[in-house]
Amino acid sequence: MLKSVFTVGGWTAISRILGFVRDILTAALLGAGPVADAFFVALKLPNFFRRLFAEGAFSAAFVPAFSGTLVSEGRAEAKAIAEQALAALAALLFLLALLAIVFMPQVMSVLAPGFRDEPLRFQLAVELGRITFVYLPLICVVSLLTGVLNGLDRFAAGAAAPCLFNLSLIAAFVLAGTEPARLARAQAVAVSVSGGLQLVLLAWAVGAAGMRLAFPRPRITPAVRRIAALMLPGTLGAGVTQINLMVDVLLASLLPAGAVSWLYYADRVNQLPLGVIGIALSTALLPLLSRQVRAGETASANASQNRAVEFALLVTLPAAVALVVAALPIVDTLFGRGAFGETDARMTSRALMAYALGLPAYVLNKVLAPAFFARADTATPVRVGIATVVLNIALALVLIRPLGHVGLALATAIAAIANVVALWLTLHRRGHFRLDPRLARRLPRIALASLGMGIVLWAGESLLWAPAMATGVRGLRWAGLGLLIALGLGSYAAAALALGAARLDEVRGLLRRSRG
Repeated sequence: MLKSVFTVGGWTAISRILGFVRDILTAALLGAGPVADAFFVALKLPNFFRRLFAEGAFSAAFVPAFSGTLVSEGRAEAKAIAEQALAALAALLFLLALLAIVFMPQVMSVLAPGFRDEPLRFQLAVELGRITFVYLPLICVVSLLTGVLNGLDRFAAGAAAPCLFNLSLIAAFVLAGTEPARLARAQAVAVSVSGGLQLVLLAWAVGAAGMRLAFPRPRITPAVRRIAALMLPGTLGAGVTQINLMVDVLLASLLPAGAVSWLYYADRVNQLPLGVIGIALSTALLPLLSRQVRAGETASANASQNRAVEFALLVTLPAAVALVVAALPIVDTLFGRGAFGETDARMTSRALMAYALGLPAYVLNKVLAPAFFARADTATPVRVGIATVVLNIALALVLIRPLGHVGLALATAIAAIANVVALWLTLHRRGHFRLDPRLARRLPRIALASLGMGIVLWAGESLLWAPAMATGVRGLRWAGLGLLIALGLGSYAAAALALGAARLDEVRGLLRRSRG
C-alpha cells in the first residue's frame, strides 16, 4: 500500500507544484478582484461535480465492485462491468453538461447569488461556466479509467493526468496576453482542453494494461444498478468536504468582491498536503481493503487501516501546525506580486489558518471512508455527511457576521472534524477498526513533535522570514521562506525520532520500497 501511496503522492506533488505555478500567475495577473471571482466560481462548478460524483461517490462504488469482481470472477467479467459503467456514466454526464450549459444563468444564480448585484461579473461568470462545463463529462470518464487502473494496481497514469490540467492553464497564460477578461476566457478554454488531453492519456494507459474498453450502447444492467445503488447515497458521504466548500463559495459571493478569491487561494495551499497524502492514501487503500474484506482477512484489513491513519497523521499534523503558524509568509511569498496586494495576502492567510485547523480531519476522512465503501456501506457515510453539511451551514451563518470569509473557512474546518469523529466512532463500535498498540503509542508522540515544531517555526519566523520581507527583495523573501521550511522539517524530524513518533529504520525501509 505504501509503495502505491508514494507513487500517487509523488505524481500528485508534481501536479500541485505545477498548480502553484499556475496560481502564482493567476494571482499576479488576475489578483483577487471581480474577474478572478468570476473565473474561480466557473472553475469550481465542474470541479465540484467531478470531485463529488467521479472521484467521490462513483469511485467509492465502482472500485470495490471492479476489484472484487476481478478477484472472484476474473478479468473478463470485471472488464464487462467497466464497459457497462463507462457507457452509462458517459451518457448521463453528457446530458448533465448539456443541461448545465443551457441553464447556466439559473445555475449561477444559485451558486453565486451575490453576483447578481453586479451584472458584468455575473455575465462573465455565466460565460466562463458554459466553457468550463465541457470539462465535466471528459474528466469523469477519466476518473472511471483511473478506477480501472487502480483496481489493477496501476496508479501512475491516473496520478500523473492532473499535471496536464495545470500545464494547459499555464500555457494559456503564456499565450493569452495580459487583459484580465481575455485571460479568464483563455483559462476557461484551457480547462476543457485539458480534459480531452487527460482522456487520451488514460485511454492509452488502460489499453497498455491489457484492458482496452469498448463503448457499448448505454443500458441499465444489473451491474450498473448495483453501482448506482451504492453511488447515489454515497454522493454526500464521499463528497462532504466538497459540498462544504461549495457552501463557502455561495456565502462568500454575498461578501465584498475578493472574498471568493481569498478562499480559493487559501484552499489551494491547504490542498497540497490533502492532495499528496489524503488522496494518495485513499486511492491506494480502497482496492486493498476491498480485496481484504472480500477475502475475509479481517486482521489484515485492520492493520492496513491503522498504518494508513498513522502515516496520515505523521504528515498532516505537522503540516496543519506549519500552515497555521506560517500562513502569512507562505501566502505572501507565493502570491504577493502584481495584482495581488498586501491586503489580499493578509486576508488569504487568515482563511488559510482557519482551513488548516481541519487539515488532519480532511485527510482522515479520505482514510476512514474506504473502510465503509470496501464493505459496500455507503449509507453510513451519507448520514454522517448530511449531518455535517447541516452543521457547516449553521456554523457558517453564525460565523460569517463577526468573521467574514474567515468564518466560512472556520466552519468548514469544524464540520470536517465532526465528520471524522463520527466516522471513527462508528467504525470502532462495529468492530471494523481498532487502534493497535503501535498507533495508540505513537499518536501522542506525533502530536508532541508537531507542537514542538510549531514553537520553533514561530520563533524562526521573526529571525528568518521577517528580515527578508523587510528588504523588499523577492529573491530574499523566497530564501527566507525556504529557510523557514527547512527549519520546520528539520525540527519535526528530530523531535519525531527523539520521541519515537517514527523510527529511522522504518523511514529507510519506506524509501527503499518506494524506489523499488
